[in-house]
This record gives sequence, structure tokens and C-alpha cells, in this order.
Amino acid sequence: MTMVRDGARQCMAWLHGWTGLLLGHILFVMCLAGTLSVFKPEIGRWMRPEVSGPADPSRAIMAATSWLSANTTGSTGWYLSAPDGRSNTVDATYDSDGAYLTKSLDPVSGAPVARDTLGGEFFYRLHFELQLPYPWGRLLASLAAMLMLVAIVTGIIAHKRIFKDIFTFRPAKGQRSWLDGHNALGVLSLPFHIMITFTGLLTLASLNLPWSITAAYGDDVMTMYSDLTPGAVSRVASGEKATLAPIGPMLDEAQRYFSAPIGRVYVFNPGDKAAVVTLYPVEQKAIGYLPAEISFDGATGKLLKAWTEKRTGVRAYQTVYGLHMAHFAPGLTRWLYFLGGAMLSLAIATGMALWVVKRRERAPLSVGNRILERLNVGGLMGASIGMAAFLLANRLLPLDLAARSEAEVSVALWSAGGVLLVGLTLAPARGWPLLLGVLALCCATAALLGPVWATDPVLMTGNGLLLATAAGLALIVWRQVRRKPAVTPARRRMVPA
Repeated sequence: MTMVRDGARQCMAWLHGWTGLLLGHILFVMCLAGTLSVFKPEIGRWMRPEVSGPADPSRAIMAATSWLSANTTGSTGWYLSAPDGRSNTVDATYDSDGAYLTKSLDPVSGAPVARDTLGGEFFYRLHFELQLPYPWGRLLASLAAMLMLVAIVTGIIAHKRIFKDIFTFRPAKGQRSWLDGHNALGVLSLPFHIMITFTGLLTLASLNLPWSITAAYGDDVMTMYSDLTPGAVSRVASGEKATLAPIGPMLDEAQRYFSAPIGRVYVFNPGDKAAVVTLYPVEQKAIGYLPAEISFDGATGKLLKAWTEKRTGVRAYQTVYGLHMAHFAPGLTRWLYFLGGAMLSLAIATGMALWVVKRRERAPLSVGNRILERLNVGGLMGASIGMAAFLLANRLLPLDLAARSEAEVSVALWSAGGVLLVGLTLAPARGWPLLLGVLALCCATAALLGPVWATDPVLMTGNGLLLATAAGLALIVWRQVRRKPAVTPARRRMVPA
């Protein structure tokens, strides 16, 4: 029995290593971006320092709809997220003259803010779309998440002393130190890792497992959505122009119905006689995602339908979705999500490094593993420096630059690509300290341009975290520079008899 158990653990360890290796760099990008997305509204506030202080949600929505009514043409829909205690702008997605736009609107004037940026939305989209066109980015993210779930389960089975690993770390021991660190990072927040991976897969279930939908509805997607959201009101544009009714009374009636502030406002067919205004409550009151909605006639303001979701199956899915998104989470819980995501990102990075370290201590690395070692330097550091460059570009690019938000994303992607090439070119012993130093410099510069003397608590916290990260990275670089190079073991050759 002991031999069988040991053989099973060896098989699980082999599977754990290969599943983590195959898409490890993709998983690192997803986990790091997802970790930052926990504070998506706060990152948006940090990246729009011109708008400071709290905002009244109702007045902000009224200002936004007023500006959109006067400044858009031929819109099919406005999709607005109201400001709350975490964000202070109206996040708007809308179309005008055939162009789809995503802007942050000033809560007082309703006009787009001066600093055009995606803010935290960049990290959120990168987390599950990987900056690839639909549906390829989501499919790749889904495949990576599946491999991650396999890696977690096989890692649990492969462990002989899983609880002991939480408290074991032996520094300066080569492979043993890397393994201890990898194990501790994985085991300490293991329940979170399982939850976040599993719920992430379920959020894309209709893309991953479409066969049940196809079997029940065939190509009739509209009927499927109608059955899934019976509270939704859908009307075809009539072609007759009509002014949007005052939205203030709709907001008041919706808040009375929800017994909660308004979180989102969707306006379909704005400027048309068949316009519909649909409102949703904030998601801080419950774990479940979008538990209720209420719709009004956009031209008259008359109530059309109010719906509170009570179906068990749908509520179960909304709860799973809400657990992954963490919109419900109070401050302490958000920090725990952030810590769990950071540990998962580091567990992936240490696992990638451990693969190389383990093989180097046995014998000189093969060509494939030497390439992987350099790919680790360029890939892991490229993702990190690219995200820091995105923050840096937010402070350095001119405010009046055309397509400024797209330029910030381009800076992030080109920076990541450039770092990847540098990592492939330099020897790892030089690449690691150099690129870690560049990352520290980017973080420190972004904080100092914050501006560092800002009094907004969100800006102060963001600047403080960037400076702390830069200081920690500088300490790591200093230790790496002082460390003596490890002696590479000589490969033993068979002596002919």
C-alpha cells in the first residue's frame, strides 16, 4: 500500500508540474491582473487625480444622462455605473454616430473627465480577456483556469505533510528554499485558491460548456436570455424621437423598491419614444450578483416592470459569480482577497522558477530548460513591468493626447514585449536584478508623480503601496547583487570499460 501511495503521489507531482508549466506565464498575468482588479475602483480614482472627494450617486447619474442626451447621436444604449464610496465618477459605455466609447464622466458636469484612461478597467479586462479579441482571450483564460484547478488538486494529493509545509521555510538552501516558499504560498491560502479558480471557471460556463444551452434552445439565444432574465424589458426602437423623461423620480422610486442605493443605470434606445430605463441596486448589500432590477418607460417615466430574483438555481449562480467578483466585500475582506491573489501569483512564479532550479541542481540545464529560465525572467518581469508602465504612462502622457486611454494600453503592452526580449537576451544572473530594479524604479516614479503630496486617502494609499513595493524590490536587488554566483554541477560522464 505504501508503494501504491508513493506511486500515486509521484504521478500527481508529475501532473502538477506539467499543468503548472504549460500555461504558467498566462496564469501569472491573469492572477496578477485579477489581484489588482480587487481594487479596480480605487485604481480608477488614483489614475484620475483631478476628480477628488466623494460624489452623490443620484446627482451624478442625472448629470451624466443630461450630458449624454445633449452630446450623443444615434445611440442604441447608455450603460452607466453610479459612483459609490469607492469610486467618484460615472463609468459610462455608450455609442454615438456608430462609435462605441468607454468614458468616466464627471459627477458634477456629466462630461468626460480631463484624464482619459481605462483606469482599473484595464486590469479587469486583462484578467479574463488577455487583451485578445472575443472569444479567443476568454477561451485561453478558461483553458488556463482549468489547468490551474488541476494543478491545485494534484498539488494537494502530492503533498505528504501539507499542514507542516505552512510553517516550514529553510532560507539559503537552494531547491529546498524554493520548494518551501512555493508550498507555504500555496497552502496558506489554499481555500481561497480553490474558490477563486472554481468560481472563475463558472463565470465563463456558457462559453466553456455551451452544449446544454444548444440542446435546450438551439440558435434561439434571445429566448434563452429572456428565460434567464424574465425581469428585463426589451423594446425595438420606434424611430420617433422623444426627450428622455426626468430620471430623478425614477431613481427615487427604484431606491424605495430596492431599499438600497442605485448601482447601475442602463438606458436603451435613448432619444426614442420606445426608450427603456433599467436600474439595478448596489451589490454591497448581498453576495449575489444583480439580484433585482426595475424598468421604466424612458419617454414618460412610467413604471414598466419590477423584478426580484428568487429562483434557487439562478440565485446560486449569482452567488458564485458574486464570490468571484467580490463587489460585496467590505474593506477588510477586499484586503484578504488581495492578499490571497498576491500569494497565488507568487506561488505560480515560484513554481515556474522551481522547475528550473530543481533541474539545475541535478545537472547542467538542457537547451529547453535554459530557454525556459530566460522566458521566466522576461515573462514574469514583463507582465509586472508592463502593468507598472501603464500606471507611469497615466502620469506622463499629455492630457490632450488623442486616444489617450489606448496609448496607455499600448505603452503597457510594448513595455511588456520589450522586457520579454531583454529577458531572453540577457543571462538570468544579470536579467533578474536588472529587471527587478527597473520595476522598482517604475513603481517609485509612479508614486512620486502621484502627486506624492496628495491628500485624497485613495491617492495616498496608492502612492504608499507603490513606494513600499519599490523599497521591497530594491532590497531584493541588493541581496541578489551581493550574493555569490552558484557553482553549476558538472555533468558526470560514463567511463568506458
